[in-house]
Order: sequence, then structure tokens, then C-alpha cells
Amino acid sequence: MSRPENATALVTGASRGIGAAIAKALAADGWAVAVNYRADEEGARRTVDEIEQAGGRAVAIQGDVANGSCEDLFERAEAELGPVFALVNNAGVTADGLAIQLDDDAWSKVIDTNLTAAFRLTRRGAKSMIRARYGRIINIASVVGPRANAGQANYAAAKAGLIGMTKTVATEVARRGVTVNAVAPGFIETDMTVDHAERAVEHIPARRAGQPEDVAAAVRFLASDDAGYVTGTTLYVDGGMSA
Repeated sequence: MSRPENATALVTGASRGIGAAIAKALAADGWAVAVNYRADEEGARRTVDEIEQAGGRAVAIQGDVANGSCEDLFERAEAELGPVFALVNNAGVTADGLAIQLDDDAWSKVIDTNLTAAFRLTRRGAKSMIRARYGRIINIASVVGPRANAGQANYAAAKAGLIGMTKTVATEVARRGVTVNAVAPGFIETDMTVDHAERAVEHIPARRAGQPEDVAAAVRFLASDDAGYVTGTTLYVDGGMSA
């Protein structure tokens, strides 16, 4: 089945960096895009402006996914743009520290935002996609899920859990025309990581940092009709780090 008309993609954490690049890539592929943000309203509106200037349709929607506001996000996206047939769970946070030093708040903050919120949004989005017999759910994981990175026990647990959830949900909805996949970026150069780029590149076989557009290209493919037979998989975008 081809993508329905007036189909909307909901991208969480899309005010900047990887999320903004994903939103713009999906818009370029014909999706109307709901640009979710928690606090960076200026960044979200800038993303929307760029999409609209390129001829696309988009709207900025505020909401903290960690607070369980998934129903509200879907209702607002569908009211302003159209039915959500693609969900990209991109919103994430870090709270690094060695395992013996991580307190419960740091653990819960990362798990709640990076894993639990993605589950709640997936649960909500999958219901309407199943009824329509069409949908794309894409979870932004990380190479840190299957690959150790000292100081990120909470982040690794969340991302590994996200990959496991992706596989399981994919098998549950595959017969209904809904695909569920993950994209696992390696070191991606954004305004949050630029200070660490030089040191990180030494450990990347490709000897360069990735760009947000590299991740967005993978998401764009998985959201496309060309990826209708791809489900339950994790696509690594990491310059060979996971090889």
C-alpha cells in the first residue's frame, strides 16, 4: 500500500540537530511534519520556517514526551496537518556518570525520556496505523546500545531497550502494513558534540564525524514506500564504529 494522502509525520525532539534534519528530510519527501519540541521554541519555529520556505507543510508542537503527553501531541498534529502515519521517536537526553555514581534521578530521567516515552508514543501511534493498515515507526537508538561506552549505563540501557522494543513491536504489527525500525547513529556532529569531535574521530573507522543529514537520510528511506518490506531491523549510521 502506498502512503495515504495528507499523511503526517510526527518527529519528537525536532527543534535542532538530528531531529530538525529528519523533519526537513521527511518534508522534502512529501510528508507534512509535526515538529515536536520541549523547550526550544525558537529552534522548532526555525525548522518549520525552513520546511515551509521549501514548499512543505509543518507545524511546531510543544510537549515534554517524558511527561506522558503523547495523546495531546497526536491530537494536535492530526488536527492541524492530517493523520499521523509516521512516528519518529527522536527525543532524548543524557545524564552521564559512572554506574556507581549515578543516582536514581539521573537513571529515571534518561529511561523515562529515551525509552518509556518512545514506548508510549509507539503504543498510541500503532493503534491508528493498524486500523489504516499503513504506518512507519522509526526509533532513534544509538551504537551505545549494543556497544559499551563508559559513563553511560543509563543511556546504554535505554538505547538497548529501544532496539529490543523495535524488534518485538515489529513482529506484532507486520501483518497490518506497519513497519517498525531503528536507526542507530554513531558520533554525529551537532552543537552538543562539536567540542568532542576531534577526540572521537580517532575511534571511527571512517575517520570523520557523521552529520545530522546522514541520519536523516536513513530515516527518510525507512519512512518511504521503498522500505515496505523492511521491518524489525536496526540501521547503523556510524562510519563503521559497530563493525
